[in-house]
Formats: sequence, C-alpha cells, structure tokens
Amino acid sequence: MTASTATLSKLTSPRRSGKSADFLVGFASVSAVVMALAFLGTLLFRVVVDGWSVLEWEFLWAYPSATPELAGIKPALYGTVYVMALVALLVVPLGVGAALYLEEYARKGLFARVVELNIQNLAAVPAIVYGLLAAGIFVKAMRLGESVITGALTLSLLVMPLVIIASREAIRSVPPSLREGAYALGCTRWQVSSRVVLPAAFRGIVTGVILGLSRAIGEAAPLVTIGALTYVSFEPRGLGDRFTVLPIQIFNWVSRPQAAYHRKAAAAIIVLLVVLLGFNAVAIWMRARSEKARLEWQT
Repeated sequence: MTASTATLSKLTSPRRSGKSADFLVGFASVSAVVMALAFLGTLLFRVVVDGWSVLEWEFLWAYPSATPELAGIKPALYGTVYVMALVALLVVPLGVGAALYLEEYARKGLFARVVELNIQNLAAVPAIVYGLLAAGIFVKAMRLGESVITGALTLSLLVMPLVIIASREAIRSVPPSLREGAYALGCTRWQVSSRVVLPAAFRGIVTGVILGLSRAIGEAAPLVTIGALTYVSFEPRGLGDRFTVLPIQIFNWVSRPQAAYHRKAAAAIIVLLVVLLGFNAVAIWMRARSEKARLEWQT
C-alpha cells in the first residue's frame, strides 16, 4: 500500500467521517445559538435605548392620552397583572390535576391515547384560533362580554396544553421505586400522588408553568379577537370589567406615526419584561424553597 493510498484510507475511514459530521453539527448549532443571542441582544439594546428616557413613575401611573408626552400604561399594567393572576389560578390546578390523572389514575387504553393525541394537537393550534373560539363561546354564548374573566379564560385555554404536557413529562420522570416504596409502606394512591410524586416532580412542573405563563403574557391576537380594547381610560376593578393589556397597548403605540409614541412603546416593552421576570422570579423562589424542604425532609 502506497503512502497516498494510506492517507486516503484514513480520510475516508468511518471514524474520521463521524468526527467531521459531529464537528459540522456542533458548529452549526453553536452558530445558530450565537446568531439568535445576537439578534435578541440587539433588540433588547434598541428597546432600552429608546425607552429608558421616558421610563418614569408618571409613565407607570398615567392613563393613555392623545398627547404622547402625557400617555401612560396604568390601565394596561393593571389589566396584565389581573389577567395573568387569573390565568395562573386557573391553569396550575387544572393543568397539573389533568396531568396527574392521566399519568397516575387513567388506564392505559384507547381513551388515554385519544386524550393525549388531542392535547398534543391543541398545543400546536395557532393563538388566533383560541381567540375565535373564545369569541364564540365566552363572549357570545356565555355572554361574559369583553371582560377580564373572558381574557383569562382565553389565555388559560391557550397555555393549558403546554402545562399539561410539561407536567406529564415531569411526573413521568419520577422513579418508579419511589412509588413502590410508598405503596410498600401502606400508602394509598392519593398519598403516593400528593406526598411522593408531586413533590418529586415539582421542579419540572414549575418549569412548565413558567413557559406557559411566559407565552400567555405576550399574546395579543386572541385578546384582540375577543374585543380587548386598545384605549381604556380606567383600570379594571372586577372580573366583569373591560380591560386592555400591555401587548395590545404596545401594538397601538407602535402603529402610530409619532416618534414619541414609539419611545412610549419601548418603555412599555421594558415594563412587560420586568413583569415577566417577576413571575419567573416567584416561580424560581418556589422551586428553591421546595427543594430545600425536600432536602430537609430527606435528612
């Protein structure tokens, strides 16, 4: 065998081809992440530069106005907090309860497969479809109107499949030995589910809830479909009041030609990010507290 033949054999060997493929896939993945982070960083930098100058306390507690310098986000901020609080109260017990039932109580048969298939399909449905569904059921049939409860129910339907899927994966990842040990000690199924399975899957469940709420807080299309207003001169005080939210207010300001409104929109985006980070911080604190309690219980 000549030297050139040996070199060609090394270059075309399966091991070298596998390393080349691994390198190309790794390089493409890192490049995609870097590009995404670069675009995100550029957008955040532009938003902060444009909106920081108008981000004052008066901006947070002022009402929308036809004069850009006097416009504020108080009704939209209140509406966002109210709607998201209701969404969390609806999604967490119903979504986690449905996941727990499907994993721990439902029989593995045709019914479970049909339900799982429908949940996966609902997770991929566009948000505007949920808005149309809510407009037909909540607004027209149930006569709830363009109210806070209608918005909360609409966004709850939107993120419920995501929470159920994430919660099921977290519950499914709990080792069977924990369940078997609890049953061996004489625990009932509910005791095993509530005191063993849920605490062990808590971190994954909280992650799914965070992802669901993060999607809900930035949605505007389904709320526009049910009639959430772009101009509200009052903050909601009850479940039946009309409302608006920060994404709709941001869209309204961005669509106007005045540069002052664009700066107001950038400031509202900063506030929306702070609210989102606040929800995430609360969830992370709950995860840390649950993990600490679990470690103390084990010791």
